[in-house]
Amino acid sequence: MTPRPATMAAPDRTLAAIAFIVTAMVCISVNDMLIKLLSGGYPLHQMVFVRSCVGILATMVFLRVEGGWHLLKTDRPMLHALRAGLIVIANMTFFAALAVMPLGAATALFFVAPLFITLLAIPVLGETVGRHRLAAIGIGLAGVVVMMGPGVDWGDIARISLFLPIIAAACYAGMQVLTRKLGVSAAASAMAIYIQGAFIVVSAVFFLVAGDGRFLAFVEHDSLIFLLRPWIWPVAEDLWKFGLLGLMSAMIGYCLSQAYKIGEAATVAPFEYVALPMAVFWGWLIFGEIPGLVMAFGIALIAGAGLYVFARESKRGQPAPEDRPVRRG
Repeated sequence: MTPRPATMAAPDRTLAAIAFIVTAMVCISVNDMLIKLLSGGYPLHQMVFVRSCVGILATMVFLRVEGGWHLLKTDRPMLHALRAGLIVIANMTFFAALAVMPLGAATALFFVAPLFITLLAIPVLGETVGRHRLAAIGIGLAGVVVMMGPGVDWGDIARISLFLPIIAAACYAGMQVLTRKLGVSAAASAMAIYIQGAFIVVSAVFFLVAGDGRFLAFVEHDSLIFLLRPWIWPVAEDLWKFGLLGLMSAMIGYCLSQAYKIGEAATVAPFEYVALPMAVFWGWLIFGEIPGLVMAFGIALIAGAGLYVFARESKRGQPAPEDRPVRRG
């Protein structure tokens, strides 16, 4: 395993890790807002391709600062490939959800991931989950039911779309548990580059197969239209948004990896929930989305259950932070 920096005192490491995770959450919220803002005119795979190309160039600067190209060498290439693949699926399904769902609601449904991680740890890792955490999981899933139930008016949104952020959460949870089981050690910038590379490859394949919009006539669901819409050259007023997407992508990958490398996972992970109120804020400010009382209650149940699971796991010990993967890149 990669040793932790010996030159930084424990309190300083903790503060630095918290700063990195909060920065990452700010960047994630801005990234998601921009994806939703651009989703009406551009295909998802085009946005992913551009943001990842810009992001990988920016991340190379981080790689240079951390030590250079030799950091990309790894003896676990298949593990990194599988991790990257799961992150790509998690991102693509979540971004597809943003095209049709309120930003805060999609983000809240994604935050069932910690509950899925706890459940998957039982069969995969052989962990014992006590009644407190099982109760928290039940409360969190009840929040999902509340949000997806008849008490929430989703307007013209197809109910099947509500499963997209949950699928994203499940893929993220599977990646977390897999990495916890197998272990991985790499520089933060290297891990970010692996993921950016995976995004570039997948979006390029989408372009080759469907980039001309040939399949668009066969789909009606808004999320599929977002995925299969033909590539177009961005108009001048959108170029800065694509550039900012790339910068956010680089910052997310690096800051998340760095946060979990230098900080205790039990301390760092709860700060990921900073993204939830920020998503609600952007949804209100940019898109005029205000959660109703029932939806807000469901969001509160999910967030409360996730935070309680983190609190319980912090008492029983966590895997080494360097074994923790990044969240959404």
